[in-house]
Amino acid sequence: MPPFGPKNVEIETTVTSRTKRRPRWRKVAFGIVLGLALAVVLAWRVMFFMPGESFSGELPPIRAAAAPQGSGLSLTEDLKRTVTKLAVEIGPRNLRRPAKLAAAAEFVEHELIQAGYQVRRQTYQVDGLDCWNLAAEIRGAHEPDEIVLVGAHYDSYGTTPGADDNASGTAAMLALARRFAGSRPDRTVRFVAFTNEEPPYFQHATMGSLVYAQACRRRDENLTCVLSLETMGYYSDAENSQQYPPPLNLIYPSTGNFIGVVGNVGSRPLVHQVVASLRKHIAFPSEGGAVPDVVDGVGWSDHWSFWQEGYQAVMITDTALFRNPHYHQPTDVPETLNFDHLARVVIGLEGVLREMATTADEELPAPERK
Repeated sequence: MPPFGPKNVEIETTVTSRTKRRPRWRKVAFGIVLGLALAVVLAWRVMFFMPGESFSGELPPIRAAAAPQGSGLSLTEDLKRTVTKLAVEIGPRNLRRPAKLAAAAEFVEHELIQAGYQVRRQTYQVDGLDCWNLAAEIRGAHEPDEIVLVGAHYDSYGTTPGADDNASGTAAMLALARRFAGSRPDRTVRFVAFTNEEPPYFQHATMGSLVYAQACRRRDENLTCVLSLETMGYYSDAENSQQYPPPLNLIYPSTGNFIGVVGNVGSRPLVHQVVASLRKHIAFPSEGGAVPDVVDGVGWSDHWSFWQEGYQAVMITDTALFRNPHYHQPTDVPETLNFDHLARVVIGLEGVLREMATTADEELPAPERK
């Protein structure tokens, strides 16, 4: 027997063993890569896949829509009237200027009363000053304990007039309340004007919507849908006019001419419902996302408060600082807003709300006769 025989056998055995192992590791690596790819696809579908298609192309003429109470104003003109009242005639409105904040609350209350509603004030104090959330509702005819809530904050940041942030959302909420006045929806429809959304009260115990959401939970109210109307009036057709926090910039369009529907992952079913309905009722660009609320901007309004109490809630927005250069600036004035586009969005949201407030099942097709 050759002196190196056994070693040769050993070497051959080792080589053979390694050769056999290699395919197994390749399979494992392939499985890992495939799993990661599937996870990415699944995450994309969960967060960013939306029903229907966003409108593109030239906008059709806006449907004529007169404001109620015989004002003679179009919806566009009425929205501009409300924004001008809050941002120009009243101006900066927050607890640094309590008389202005009170004037804004009185104006919103008056508008709701004029539309035929009874208004309930939720009063609480911050630093010895009274603050008010204002609520008005139409009691549901068939499922009154199921509530569709539409809210907007009427305060503004610091010394800013707050035309977009958030007179635009308040104007949209009031316009929707007027358009629903006198109707008999299946579910209860509630309109709420919140105070103290802006810093230093944002995501603090004194934030108006958080105080309100906590009261809803204490009453064990069944809020089936919460829409937060936030900065809805600024649009641009310029390229690269829209920014995003990473990685959303890789997914959404770079032109800021759309309305956004934003929720967290837990509100994904509601995001889908709202986007699908909005795209059905309005010929206007729209985008939606159910994104983890750790991403900047996702929870930056009153919908955040309702997430804290376990409710599904979404924000309807022009994306604020990610598009509007006047955000939290003295230049946030009515002249920078597109009221025609805002009117289109209100018309679309009216369709959304009517669907959300309806409980009737779709008529099933008759069975085939044999």
